[in-house]
Amino acid sequence: MYTTRASRHIDAPPSAVYQALVDPADIPRWRVPYGMTCQVHDFDAREGGTFRVSLHYDTADGTGKSGARTDTYHGRFAELLADERVVEVIEFETTDPLLQGAMTLTTTLVAMDGGTAVLVVHEGVPDAVPAADNEAGTRMALERLASLVEGRSAG
Repeated sequence: MYTTRASRHIDAPPSAVYQALVDPADIPRWRVPYGMTCQVHDFDAREGGTFRVSLHYDTADGTGKSGARTDTYHGRFAELLADERVVEVIEFETTDPLLQGAMTLTTTLVAMDGGTAVLVVHEGVPDAVPAADNEAGTRMALERLASLVEGRSAG
């Protein structure tokens, strides 16, 4: 298991970024790498609340962890600190023992330079998930998150 870290400055206040992290309608708009779509099955954004999300590859050559072209994960919100931090404990839905086990995803928001510094730390990632892929996917999601909330704050 390993840990990845990704960060980005977003030109929007922490409150706008936090709202996108906990709004189930926003999750499919940002929390997905390019080349995939997102489906939210369940999303109860409160401490102890649960969620279940699927990411679907857009092309037939994508290999999923849960199905032929799908990565499904579920989990719970371990901590929600408004405008500051979201801690999620997540697990892939898979029969592959190399991909099983709980991971912790911590997103920290800090007001900075007229916007928000966002740090995502993904701990306990199974070694079977290439670290470069995990980091690239997180960076893509942060890029989409920035586009979403920066567009709102400008609008």
